[in-house]
Amino acid sequence: MTTIKTSLFVIAALSSYAALIYRLFQVRRSWRDTAYRTLVITLLLQCLTFTMGAFAMGSERFLGVGNLAILVMHLSAVAFCVSAQIILLHWASATEESGRGARYWLITGIALDALLTALFFIADGPGHPAEDFNTGSGQPLILTYLLVFMVSQAVPCVTILRQCVPYARMAGRTSLGQALRMLSVAAVILFLYCLARVVNILTAAGGLDIGGWTIAANVFSALGIATLSLALTISSWGPSATKLLDWARGYRSYRALYPLWRDLYESSPDIVLEPPGAAVSDLNYRLHRRVIEIRDGWRELRPYIDRTSGGDGQAVPNGQAVPKGSEESRQAFAEAAQIRQALHAKRTGTIPDDNADTGDFEDRDTDNFTAEVVWLTKVASAYRRLAKTR
Repeated sequence: MTTIKTSLFVIAALSSYAALIYRLFQVRRSWRDTAYRTLVITLLLQCLTFTMGAFAMGSERFLGVGNLAILVMHLSAVAFCVSAQIILLHWASATEESGRGARYWLITGIALDALLTALFFIADGPGHPAEDFNTGSGQPLILTYLLVFMVSQAVPCVTILRQCVPYARMAGRTSLGQALRMLSVAAVILFLYCLARVVNILTAAGGLDIGGWTIAANVFSALGIATLSLALTISSWGPSATKLLDWARGYRSYRALYPLWRDLYESSPDIVLEPPGAAVSDLNYRLHRRVIEIRDGWRELRPYIDRTSGGDGQAVPNGQAVPKGSEESRQAFAEAAQIRQALHAKRTGTIPDDNADTGDFEDRDTDNFTAEVVWLTKVASAYRRLAKTR
């Protein structure tokens, strides 16, 4: 159990250091920003909190004083929560209002740290086993110390959640909105940590043994801090991550469209503006070209598309039934089957009496490129499945 708890403290510490180092790379251009300086201080306190937590799991003495690492961990945790509140005030409030709120939280944090320090030494914290600061062990002063600490952690979680939710709605899908939504998730997880920790303390004080469930508090703590670290840095790496995800989606669509594009190109080589395999670094350009070329190839097939086969979306050529699914999936499968039949008809020179030489792409709106890619990807997927069944 001790090994698991130590590992969770190390995970929380590493995520904190990763966030701090990432933010320090921006120090030259952002140091004059008050919110940035507060963020760096917050991450430093977060690192100190979980470094002391990991240290306390391995040794009962720090600087020659028993349980001092636990006290430093708790004091820095309070300061960390206060600093996180101040960051949120800078993000969400006007300068004057955030200044007043910051002073309130600073005074509250100093008072709580003073109270915890007084309770620690009055209760003879250095003289007790470290385990007493995990469960309270029935010692009234230590129990009071632990409950005061947990309240100091739970209240900021509630206030952060109450502030983040409405401001996240106002910020919309911006990087700030993403950060506020992730902060909300972190606040919920860390509140669950506080709740689990209080349960551990009270059950131990009441002589109840809940066994392995005591580890839940450490799991919530590590998960909450990792989420918080992401929330405090997402404003800088979020846009890059979004671009990377967009590129991955575009590349997946580009590859998925290949089988359909290949057969249309072999049927109508003139649809290609550039030779296949030409080096074009811009994926967005390549995807646009592939969509255009598929549509051009589709257009050249229209004289060979038999309106009497598969046009109702219920059947495909040669009597093969359309697989069950959504209406759009059924339409995609029917159109893919029509393309296969039209390609065969073009190769054999057979022009149906009732062909689709009029109209354009089943009257679909092709102005929305994203929707067009989604639709063509479904058709290409159905086309690939149909080729396997044949």
